[in-house]
Amino acid sequence: MIKRAAASLLATLFALALLTGCGGSGYGSTATSGSSGSQQPTGAATVATSSTGLGTILTDGSGKTIYLFERDRGPASACSGACLQQWPAVTTHDKPRASAGANGAMLGTTKRSDGTTQVTYAGHPLYYYAGDSSTGDVNGQGLDAFGALWYVMAPSGAAVTRQVRGNSGGGGGGYGY
Repeated sequence: MIKRAAASLLATLFALALLTGCGGSGYGSTATSGSSGSQQPTGAATVATSSTGLGTILTDGSGKTIYLFERDRGPASACSGACLQQWPAVTTHDKPRASAGANGAMLGTTKRSDGTTQVTYAGHPLYYYAGDSSTGDVNGQGLDAFGALWYVMAPSGAAVTRQVRGNSGGGGGGYGY
């Protein structure tokens, strides 16, 4: 009887380990959810830095570029619905971590209306841009979409407002509302 219970417990633990280890999204420690565009956290988000043509900017732990939205006031996000489809929130399940040049004292979180926990840096809610397909992409830099401009962030927490050569900014990919 004890052997059977132990075997059953081991089988359950093995199945759980397989389920926990599967998945991924290319957004560091978050996974994209179905239609909401928000991120469903699978662990602690990591905020790091990368060197780009715009200088040193914030990225996630996988090198995906992170943006701020100028329409946000304080830690409350002004991006929802269609906005969140184009600009997925950087969310976390645990306390976010800083690495590779990011300042851990500037990291924080805020609760979104859908109940997820969004990562903040220097008080700004953080987002990805759906138009960035590879690490190092900064295709969202300077876009005017959903009522304000979107910028990458410096490790100081300030918006980097200069443009990448060839990016006119302002187009919004047809999503400017």
